Amino acid sequence: MRQKKILERAFAGSKRPAQRVRMFLNPNIARLSIKLPDKFRQTKEVLMKKSLAIGLLVIGVVVAVSTETRVTGAQEEKAFCAVSAAQVPQLGNLKVGLTVEQVLAIFPGSSADKEIVAEIAKPANQFGASTLTIRPERYESKEKFANVQQIGFKFLDGKVSSFRVGYSGPQWKHVDEFIASFSAGSNLPAIDAWEAYVGLDNQLKTLKCSGFELSIFANSTEGKTNYVEMRDLAAEEKLKERRAKARAAQEAKP
Repeated sequence: MRQKKILERAFAGSKRPAQRVRMFLNPNIARLSIKLPDKFRQTKEVLMKKSLAIGLLVIGVVVAVSTETRVTGAQEEKAFCAVSAAQVPQLGNLKVGLTVEQVLAIFPGSSADKEIVAEIAKPANQFGASTLTIRPERYESKEKFANVQQIGFKFLDGKVSSFRVGYSGPQWKHVDEFIASFSAGSNLPAIDAWEAYVGLDNQLKTLKCSGFELSIFANSTEGKTNYVEMRDLAAEEKLKERRAKARAAQEAKP
């Protein structure tokens, strides 16, 4: 009662008693309570709702960023392969970076083949690029290239920038079967490290490694167009730059 009288005296001189803060002592819980007017309670509720909305928005942004980071990290991890071009023995010692002479040495007798001689005698184009096709069955090393119909080489500045090994079979139901067979006993990454080509998910997959890319295609109908292709990424970029410069120079002409 004494505390109540003290509080009443404190607010006795208020000019606006209807809007003043009413204070009273709650004897049931033995503590001082403050009762706010309705407009203050409404303001408090609005602030709480806004705080909740902001909190949910922040949580959503954090989750989105975290998810994007995980996806990006997974893609980078999938794209990484520490194997070098020289560590893919399944291609019969073929690799990017070889000279024409080194390629011919892998196929004994090819340097005397009239078709080969005529093809390598052709000058490279304005960008320094040239091509060469070899059919392994014609040469002594044909046993090392079983089921290989032909190998198409692309050169840049006299060195292999890419090559495609075309097979005559067998027939694979899914490209993963071809990859498993090709990678057996090697140090190549597992199938889940290979990236599927959109639209040809069951037929074509690519593996990005240190400085080169390896692609494997499987024809599920006949198998006669199966192939394994290796590309030198630096050489491809260099060729793109040369073509871009030539195109820019052509467009700049009056």
